[in-house]
Amino acid sequence: MQRIQADDLVRLAAVATAHGVRGALKLRCFTEDPQSVGDYGPLFDSGGQRLFEIRVIGPVKGGVVVEAEGVRDRNAAEALRGRELFVPRGRLPQTDENEFYEGDLVGLSVLGPDGGTVGRVTALQDFGAGEILVYEDAEGRETMLPFTERHVPAIDLVAGTVTIAETVLVEAS
Repeated sequence: MQRIQADDLVRLAAVATAHGVRGALKLRCFTEDPQSVGDYGPLFDSGGQRLFEIRVIGPVKGGVVVEAEGVRDRNAAEALRGRELFVPRGRLPQTDENEFYEGDLVGLSVLGPDGGTVGRVTALQDFGAGEILVYEDAEGRETMLPFTERHVPAIDLVAGTVTIAETVLVEAS
């Protein structure tokens, strides 16, 4: 079974649910074009273990439906619900300036307008109205803010920091 270094992986999709009775999967994709999710070769779990290759069947609300190698019935598909799917970074296109993969940002320190540390990035979310940066402060409270240049004016991957324009916009509950 093929295995790769976990720190070389980028999250590409997650299994949302089974689709039909023949083992098809509905994926929630984290790609710019959800139908491109099948273009990157075999998918891996978070530990770097090869899971399967997929073939995109078509789009559905909130993602795409795929057939996965070795997943032949609904029970096998349901067992994968919630599983995050990754690919090696080298299989993805290079990012442009001011473009980032989620994995590049998660874990970075969040600096407030005064330069003081206010938290650590925990996720990027997209609920349909634009990307949201989620960070957690020292007390474990999550805060969400629009991932726009206005609200996140500086990202320094070398320094490992994200600078935000305002310290609290919306606290997640």
